[in-house]
Amino acid sequence: MTQPVTQIFKDPQALRAAIRSNQFNANTSGQAPGFVQCNLAILPKDWAMEFLQFCQKNPKPCPLVAVSDTPGNPMMDSAGQDIDIRTDLPRYRIWRKGELVEEVADISQHWRDDLVTFLIGCSFSFEEALVADGLEIRNISENKNVPMYNTNIACAPAGRFHGNMVVSMRPFVPADAIRMIQICSRFPSVHGAPVHFGEPSAIGIRLINQPDYGDAVTFKLGEVPVFTACGVTPQAAIMQAKPDFCITHSPGCMLVTDIPNAKLAIL
Repeated sequence: MTQPVTQIFKDPQALRAAIRSNQFNANTSGQAPGFVQCNLAILPKDWAMEFLQFCQKNPKPCPLVAVSDTPGNPMMDSAGQDIDIRTDLPRYRIWRKGELVEEVADISQHWRDDLVTFLIGCSFSFEEALVADGLEIRNISENKNVPMYNTNIACAPAGRFHGNMVVSMRPFVPADAIRMIQICSRFPSVHGAPVHFGEPSAIGIRLINQPDYGDAVTFKLGEVPVFTACGVTPQAAIMQAKPDFCITHSPGCMLVTDIPNAKLAIL
């Protein structure tokens, strides 16, 4: 279980230092505003090319931000200064043959020389633009992890990887939902425009107040759910493909990079 957020870090390097020293173990939504946050997938080299192809075929739920330069290298210099992928996320998930076997705060003891790291864009990055436009992000205002749901929206398969899209959800009144769509369209590298809004059952979601991942949030009078492609989608694909070993982030616990959000925006 992650701890509730007790401090907002403005600097991503300070946040990563706090995570590395076990001073911070919470969801990263709202942290280090202005900087790109990333979902994580780490796979053995013999699975990496197929996963890369899966991301390339499904850029909306799996927008690649960075890939490790060589197998076994845990440092992600392309994403920021002194980023050690083994220690710099609040929580990780360890998977074996498609089954979640453990959640840990440090993966150093699980590290191997054949592992390839993939950083995938996260919707937390566009939340800053929404807040700047005056929109309330309910998971931030209620200090919760964003609600996420499995859907019936099929991803394009690639080799052994296949499955349906996972989405995150934020409630808005219709006028704000339209504004949210306009803003998010400027950020294709972090999921871009929503994939659906309105009736949840149209995309296979039965109970909006019971998310598959994250926390339920409050709906106010007149609000509709707005669904955005989510970087937990690779975890769903991994569960289907069942590699012998894999590491992902725990939902809501991202790698916060030194890359400015503005670099990913289309103006």
